[in-house]
Amino acid sequence: MSITRQDIEQIANLSRLTLTEGEKEHLTVTLSQILNFAEELQELDVEHVAPTTHTLPLNNVLRDDTVRPWLSQDEALSHAPDQENGQFRVPAVMEG
Repeated sequence: MSITRQDIEQIANLSRLTLTEGEKEHLTVTLSQILNFAEELQELDVEHVAPTTHTLPLNNVLRDDTVRPWLSQDEALSHAPDQENGQFRVPAVMEG
């Protein structure tokens, strides 16, 4: 299977891409090579190969969420440079 220059122009048009003549030629050759390689891969006998989702054994490294003691509101606000009504008070970042 190969890609024609017209295929590249149609894909570029649908993708709203502007390609130079050199880019069209390069993509025609490169995408044809990729499709030819994919055809070669389809010829492989993989009947006895187990399906894989990952090439490497991956484990979830995140810990389970657990409730644990944290700062109380008073402890957190005790380090605030400015506070009001139990909340941090910060300079306004928007006018209005």
